[in-house]
Amino acid sequence: MSEFRFLCPLQVRYADLDAQRHVNNAKFSTYIETARFDYLQHVGLFDGRSFDELGLIVADVHIAYLAQIELNQPLRVGVRTARIGNKSLTLEYEIQDSETGQVFARAETVMVAYDYLNHQTVPVRGEWRAMLSTFEGVTF
Repeated sequence: MSEFRFLCPLQVRYADLDAQRHVNNAKFSTYIETARFDYLQHVGLFDGRSFDELGLIVADVHIAYLAQIELNQPLRVGVRTARIGNKSLTLEYEIQDSETGQVFARAETVMVAYDYLNHQTVPVRGEWRAMLSTFEGVTF
């Protein structure tokens, strides 16, 4: 996969900046989290309301910081599903300048299918696999 089919626009807030006057590294995680929830709603895996039925929990996060982000930088975050296993899926992200396409960071999260009511991992739902395959244009 070379393109992101889902792009989430973001606004850099003054509160996102640190003493060096660029976006603090911790905010990059917030940016990918925001984009992830928008993506999950967009593809139909989450209704945005039923958190007990969300069915995914973050197991691992990696962020590669490539460039500084400054106040008023026009941003978008690309999100895509890269892999679906038996009990997990891997999401990939790029934080980009929405005007130039410059990449500020690349990230990856491993999301484990999770039953919040019973506090245990579960297999990835077949309908999720089908929905993500259709959206991403690949077979998982």
